[in-house]
Order: sequence, then C-alpha cells, then structure tokens
Amino acid sequence: MNDNKKLTHSTNSTTVADLLERLLDKGIVISGDIRIRLVEVELLTLEIRLLICSVDKALEMGLDWWTGNPAFDSRARITAPLPTIELEDRLQRLEARLEAVLPVIEETRK
Repeated sequence: MNDNKKLTHSTNSTTVADLLERLLDKGIVISGDIRIRLVEVELLTLEIRLLICSVDKALEMGLDWWTGNPAFDSRARITAPLPTIELEDRLQRLEARLEAVLPVIEETRK
C-alpha cells in the first residue's frame, strides 16, 4: 500500500445562502386544509396557503397586497372609511337633538 496518497471526496454542498437565494428566486407554495367534523357535520374548515418568494417574484406573479396598506406602506394615507364618517355625523346630529330636548325633560321632572 502506498501511504503517500490521500483520499479526497468530491461533494456537492449547498450553503444556506445558496438555498435561500434559489428558494426566493423560484418560490415555494405550501398548502393544507384542516377540517373539524362531528357526526358527519363539518364544524370548521381552515384552508391554509403559504407562498414564500422574493418581493420581485411576487410582483411578477401579480401579488401586491401590501401596497396601499397602511400597515406595510408608509406612503399610504390613513383615512377613516366612509361608514365611520357617516356614523360620526349621525352621532353629532343625535347629540344636538338630545341637547335641545334635555331642558324640556328636566322641566317635566320638576
């Protein structure tokens, strides 16, 4: 035997960074359903879908739910929805009516 020869092994190794780059570039979808039944009656169904990809890949696929959302987009304007404004107006009108009627109610109590 020749002790001068060293054994070398050729391995294909992928670093975590390479794996993450490939994952974000291509994307991955994980999906599953959870169903809870009791005596053949479905009580609850949860459909879970998870997409992992880069922002560029998501935009390429037409996903941009974070744009315009105040929680994720600092440029998004935060305005009260129309029903809230209508409710505030209605509340102000009711309070004004109550203030007008309150003296009459107090007079009848005396």
